[in-house]
Formats: sequence, C-alpha cells, structure tokens
Amino acid sequence: MKPINDSLNQLINKKDFKARLEALKNNIMSNQDVKAFIQEHRYELDEQMVDRGLMKMHEFIDQSKCCDKCPSLQSCVNMVKGYHPQLVIKGRNIDVQYERCPRKVQADERKEQESLIQCMYVPKEILQATIKDIEIEKGRMEAINLVKNFVREYEPNKKMKALYLHGLFGVGKTYFLGAIANALAEQKVKSTILYVPEFLRELKGSFQDQSFNEKIEYVKKVPVLMLDDIGAESVTSWMRDDVLGTILQFRMLENLPTFFSSNLNLDELQHHFTYTQRGEEEEIKAARVMERIKSLATPIEVKGENKRNK
Repeated sequence: MKPINDSLNQLINKKDFKARLEALKNNIMSNQDVKAFIQEHRYELDEQMVDRGLMKMHEFIDQSKCCDKCPSLQSCVNMVKGYHPQLVIKGRNIDVQYERCPRKVQADERKEQESLIQCMYVPKEILQATIKDIEIEKGRMEAINLVKNFVREYEPNKKMKALYLHGLFGVGKTYFLGAIANALAEQKVKSTILYVPEFLRELKGSFQDQSFNEKIEYVKKVPVLMLDDIGAESVTSWMRDDVLGTILQFRMLENLPTFFSSNLNLDELQHHFTYTQRGEEEEIKAARVMERIKSLATPIEVKGENKRNK
C-alpha cells in the first residue's frame, strides 16, 4: 500500500499538470495565426485533432514567421535556420511544415547567381557589380546602352558581338564586366571573367600539373567569356598564337560572346601584339589575332574619373 503522502503528491502533480496544460492551450488558442488556421479548416478539424496538435501549434507560434523576429538570416531564431513554419493538416493530424523565408530565398538566389560567375584573378567585389549602379558620366552612355542591349537580346547560340571596352586606368572597365556578368547570371547564363596577365602566368605552370588543356578547353567553351586587361601581359609567340589565338578562333567559329577590357585601343593593342619579348616583329600574326577580336567585339571607349584615386 502506497503512503498517503505519495498519493497526495500524485494528485497535486496531476492537478498542476492539468492547470499548466490548460494554460498552454489557452495561450495557443489565443494566437491570431492559430485562430485563423482553425477558422480556415473548421470543417476538417475536431476537438481531438486540436488537442493532439497542441504541441505542433506551440512549435509554430514559438518561431518567427516571415522574418518578423529575425534581424538577419545569420541570426535566425527558428529551429531550421532560414525556414519559417506553416500549419498544415496531414491526415487526421495538425502538423508543421517549413518553407524558405524571404531572406533565405534571396540568399539562395544570390548564391546561385554568384555560382554562375567565375572570377579568376579578379577582385571578389566585382561579384557585387550591377548595371544600375554604373555611374552615369559623360562618355559612358554609349557603353551603358550597348551593355543593356546585349543583356536584353542575348540568346544561346545567337551570333552576337560583345564589346571591347577600352579607356584610361581606373575608369571602371572591370566593373562594367562584372555588371554584365551579374545581369546575365540573373538570366541563368554562366560567364567567366579572366584577368589576362595572371591567367597566362598560371598557364605557364600548368604543364607541370598537366592541367593546361583542361584550362584552355574551359575558357574556350564557357558561354560568355570576359578577358580583363588584355594588353597588360608580356607578349610571346606562344601566348599570342597558341593560347589567345586558339581561344578566340574557337569562340569566333562557335558564336560564343567574348568581352574585352583594355587600357589600349585596337590600334595600340595591335602594336602591342606585333613585338614579342625577344624583340621579334610579327605584324601578320598580330593582325590575325586582331581580326578575331574585331570579329568578336565592337570597340567602345569608356571615359570618366579615375575611381582608384577616390
């Protein structure tokens, strides 16, 4: 036989539990979102289903809905970071279903967009560039309009001329390329921005790890290629003819858009390609590369203040 004190304690505990359960139920049932859910599904729910679903409804009201309690995605208070709860009916039970919150959707879209842009040896901040943030200055409007036209009219396999952006140091030519890449990424188009001098230096070392052909093939075939700061590299016959010439020839034949940025205009670039490090003058070979560039891109000067001095 149990001591009377044990029986009394059990009775008190049962009463205390019932009181706490009733208080919890009252708190849950007074929540506006829960009330709206029950009203919406009043013909599907009965008292037993509501009682069985109390813990699920408590889980629901204790979390953020539509980012109302979270200052940022990183500080999300929900059980599953970046997902907000919704009450649903599954069979004869009330359950909680999680869907991506607006911040999570935005972050995922941004991550996907960035994955479509490969920046090789180019500052990562270029990934933040947008066409609408390009500063409107005298001498830039033609370039801005041509960029917008290209992005608007781009279609895979469509023969389109890209742009050869040339101008003084620091006027924002690389930013233009980043803005184009981001605008295309919004259309799910993959692009690669290459800083030409560093890319060519790395290629020289690729013979040792046997990745040379792999890198060349990737650059040849990427849907949209952007060659940044062409003309800043040291000229060798190998670089001009076997690397750059091969890439441009393939892209020209396959109608793959290729953008360029340079401190040199086309005439200056041809002079640059004519003379190798060894002092060899190879005018015909230089002209051959230039014809491919002219076939791929329309030259346009970008003017403006030197942003690097600000």
